[in-house]
Amino acid sequence: MTTPQKRPSEYHGRFAPTPSGPLHAGSLVAALGSFLDARAHGGRWSLRIDDTDRARSRPEAVDTIIAQLRVHGLLFDGEVIFQSQRTPRYEAALRSLERYGRLYRCRCTRTHLREWAASHGQTIGAIGPLYPGFCREEPVSIDERHALRLRIGALQRTVPDRRLGAITQQLEQDVGDPVLRRADGPIAYHLANVVDDAEMGITQVVRGEDLAPLTPLHVELSEALGLPAPQYFHLPVVLGDDGRKLSKTNHARPLESERARENLIEAAGTLGLEPVPTDTRASIDELLQRWRQEWKRRHPLAD
Repeated sequence: MTTPQKRPSEYHGRFAPTPSGPLHAGSLVAALGSFLDARAHGGRWSLRIDDTDRARSRPEAVDTIIAQLRVHGLLFDGEVIFQSQRTPRYEAALRSLERYGRLYRCRCTRTHLREWAASHGQTIGAIGPLYPGFCREEPVSIDERHALRLRIGALQRTVPDRRLGAITQQLEQDVGDPVLRRADGPIAYHLANVVDDAEMGITQVVRGEDLAPLTPLHVELSEALGLPAPQYFHLPVVLGDDGRKLSKTNHARPLESERARENLIEAAGTLGLEPVPTDTRASIDELLQRWRQEWKRRHPLAD
């Protein structure tokens, strides 16, 4: 394990959608919250496309997402970053973890694990089913089809969150050994996210509260790789009429660009900002300036 690098002092935030379809009301809340936090504190705000999973990614959705951000006044800095173009960096991180003895090969298929769970019961952890550990101490040949798992130690990790307070997990019991590279090739979100945030110099990660359970794992990965970990701020999640998180998987309706101002006012309400009449004549730029000032008062950065 190496010593984590020092995090840059200049604020740098990002919005990192998966291009599986257009933005919806829930993703606008995440975009607006991260945008306001960056601009309120005089920082940069980048756009990263999390497209490591080719099966879920739709290239045509990228242009749609960029157009939706622009019509809502959420203008990002610099060039768009695509995770699908950064595979060599993730492979280098895997090699580093392997050198430190943090990886092991796993031959278990999803079918095998589902069958085992059906007959033995499955422990559900903070981020999903816990891996039973079949391959952890049993060597798997490199010639055998395998995924790569992170070996999680029996430690407790607490991560401060600017909205939720302390997020504490017993990683072995609450998370287990996650896959970092699937047997069919794709890099897991956890690894790509940690590597990219560090290389981009991201200092503040502002994202939905549904991702809060991933945070201790991400900080553990950062430390294992000797990378600086950002600070975290987890935003309220928008729920659909059925009580589930609003998402593309749950068939959330795409944002209607002709309602951009109304969309932003609704998103600001979800973020707890002062109500704005939907019939206001204020321009989008005027609304964003108003919310930036309010956000800075409500959510100052720690010294």
